[in-house]
Formats: sequence, C-alpha cells, structure tokens
Amino acid sequence: MNKKIFVASLAVVAAFVAEPIQAQTAKGAITPQVLAEIRASQPNGPADKALRNAVVANGMTFVNSAKTDFPDAQFSHRVESKGITDQQSSGRCWLFTGMNVLRARMITDNNMGKFFFSHNYSFFWDQLEKANLFLQGIIDTRNKPMDDKMVEWLFKNPIGDGGQYTGVSENLMKYGLVPSEVMPETRNSNNTSALNRILSKVLRQGGMRLRQAAEQGAGEAKLDTQKKEILKRVYRILVLNLGEPPTEFTWSMRDASGKIVSTEKYTPQSFYQKFVGEDLREDYVMVMNDPSRPYYKLYEIDYDRHTYDGKNWTYVNVPIEDIKQMAIASIRDSTMMYYSCDVGKELDRTRGVLAMDNNDYASLLGEDFTMTKKERIQTFDSGSSHAMTLMAVDLDAAGKPTKWMVENSWGADNGAQGYLIMTDEWFDAYTFRLVVKKKYVPAKVLDILKTKPTRLPAWDPMFADEQ
Repeated sequence: MNKKIFVASLAVVAAFVAEPIQAQTAKGAITPQVLAEIRASQPNGPADKALRNAVVANGMTFVNSAKTDFPDAQFSHRVESKGITDQQSSGRCWLFTGMNVLRARMITDNNMGKFFFSHNYSFFWDQLEKANLFLQGIIDTRNKPMDDKMVEWLFKNPIGDGGQYTGVSENLMKYGLVPSEVMPETRNSNNTSALNRILSKVLRQGGMRLRQAAEQGAGEAKLDTQKKEILKRVYRILVLNLGEPPTEFTWSMRDASGKIVSTEKYTPQSFYQKFVGEDLREDYVMVMNDPSRPYYKLYEIDYDRHTYDGKNWTYVNVPIEDIKQMAIASIRDSTMMYYSCDVGKELDRTRGVLAMDNNDYASLLGEDFTMTKKERIQTFDSGSSHAMTLMAVDLDAAGKPTKWMVENSWGADNGAQGYLIMTDEWFDAYTFRLVVKKKYVPAKVLDILKTKPTRLPAWDPMFADEQ
C-alpha cells in the first residue's frame, strides 16, 4: 500500500475511534472532573462503611421502626360486609371491586350469610368483548398506516385482564350475574398470564390478517365474517380455560343462619334483575382527583371501554375535598363505593396500613421526597394502579375524616384480615377515582355531566388499567 494512503487511512481510523471520547467530553457529559467531584462527595467514615455493608447484604429497607401510632380498625361509620375475595394472580381487581359493592347490598337486603358472585363468569364475557373491541378497532382503522398512533396502541394492547368501572357496568348489564358456585374459579381464571399471552397472539395475528384482507379489497361484510371466525377461536380458548358460561341455573338462597329460604330457576339476566336491578351505567358517576388538569371539567378517555358498543369512560375532575364529601355521604347511608388509588405507595402490607410515615427514606438515603401530587402525576411517579371497595370512614368531633378503610381482593390473609386502613393524609395524596351513586353527588357536579367532555387519548399515562 502507498505510504501516504496508509498514513491517511490511519488518521481516518484514529479520528473515528476518538469520536466517542470527544463526545464524552461534550457539554453536559460526566467528565473526569465531574466524576472526581462526585466521588469526593461520598462519606466514607466507619458508620458509612457499616451502612454500605448492611445494604449490600440485606437490600434497602425503609421501614420506619420508630412509628408506633398505627391507625386501629375502629370507625365511626362502616358498611358491613361478609367474606373477603381473592383475585390471586390476576389483574381483575376492577371486577372484584364492582361485585363487592353489589354483593354487600345483596347480603344486607336479603339477610344472607357469606355470598359471592362468580367472577369467572363475568371475566369470560369480558375477555370475549375485549377481543371484539380490538378486532373491530382494527377494521375501523384499516386504512391507516401501521405506524399510526391508534393502530400502534391497538396492537400493543389487544387484550388484558385489567380494567375499570365501565367493564363492570357494561358487562353485568349485558350478560347478567351468577353465584360463584354456578361457575367457580379455574386455575387459569386465578392465574391469567398464560391465557393473556395466547389470546394476545391470536388477536394480533387476526388483526394483521384483517388488515391484509382490507388491503386486498375486502369490504366490511367480508371483514365482519372474518372477524367472527377469529372470535369463534377466541371463544373456544376461553371455554378451555374458564369453562362454558351457563344460560340458566337453579340456585337456593340461604339466610344468615344457613337456612334455605328460596330455590328458583334463573337465567344470568333474571338473576341480575332480581338481586341488583339497577342501571349501573346511568345511576352512578365517576369522579377523579387529578390536580394536573383543571377541576370541574368533564373528560372522556378515547377507547377506554370494555365493549365495542359500550360507553367510553367519562369522569368529572374535582378537588379531593369534594370526593371526600361524596364518599362520607355514601358511607353514612350504608353504601359501599368503587374506589381506586396508587396502592403500592407507602404500604405496610403486613399490618394493612397506608400512611405517609410508614417509610423513612431520609435516614438511609438522606433523601426527602417532596413532590406534590400534581408533580408526581406529571413525572409519571404516581397514578391509579388498583381498585378496592371503599367501606368505612372515621370522623372526629368536628365531622372531619381521620382515616378510611377499604375491602381489598387479595385474600383474608393479606393486610388487616383482608382490609386496608389508610390515614386521611394518605387518602389525599394517592386517591384518584371514585364511583358514587348520583344521589350523593352535588348538583354542581351533576350539571357538569351535561357539558361536552374534553377527549383524552387512549394512551394517556393516567389511564392505565387497574389491576
């Protein structure tokens, strides 16, 4: 090789190799000088070394061992219930929560003992409806490119076991209810991950085939026929995993002493009408506390529903004090509510206590976390993650709440015998959604329901499914 060419080649290679090093010294990078300053700032005394050794060996533990003022389970106002549900390894908290509200009323109204609706029955129809929602969404967006935001969102979220209140209202009013013994839980209803994976694969492939058929000129009638064939396969998978839903059944109702008081033949719809009988879509209002958006406004979440022919999740955003007043009115009137929050924050799972001082971050890390609720939402640090049944409040002499209690769906061995107790301060910080009967909602909030909602996209981070 010519010597000049060789030298020139070496220069090019050297420049290429040196480029990453030069990039590291650019403005804003961690330079050797910055790194030296960071290293020099680290404490290195005997106590610091002991702390490092403890954390390396045992992990980070933030439990506030000095905390002694744990809230007790005494409440001035409490709605009674019998029995604790367990969603096990599934994301069906939204379904358990909605049914817990309804079963508490059914037990009270009929002087019954412990009773449960079949979550498996309703989950079956939820999965079939979600499959149709996805497939019809693919048909509706067939003329959009694959990188369109909505098409991308659909394929990322073909189906799942999580959800929210509209999944309860639409499902139960369309398909009715059955008692738990009529369609009991199965291994795969309690452990939904494998079912979710296979249904997602079936639906994604089906969605692609629908788009390909549309590209080849298939009209809506042909696409609808193709969609039905995919739904037949989904139905078969659901039957294999969950069992086939009954169309009619005979059930005996027992009173609190265990005595049979009636034996009748029902359909799921007639059972719903007899023991629930209300319009879950029109008789309830969803309110939200999201300080990152304007209050006293109506919002609608695009595509946030469980059935294609259902209604998008619509809510009124209100200050937390408004939510508290509605909740107190409902509890005083012995009516539980669908409630959701960021349950994983500051949770003492053993005691079943949610309190802002459960953890002591400053002693171990030297960190004080001072973001407001608005800032936590804006930075994706917090959002609604779990639904439970709000059932109790403790009011002081001035009528102000000091603590709250929810009935959870993690089993009786979790938390305070299946319940979680939250301080009022925690309630302010991590409460997001409440579904409350209209009669407990102030007129000024009801009037907002008559206004045109601001429509938010399906992928808004505040509206992930509750699990």
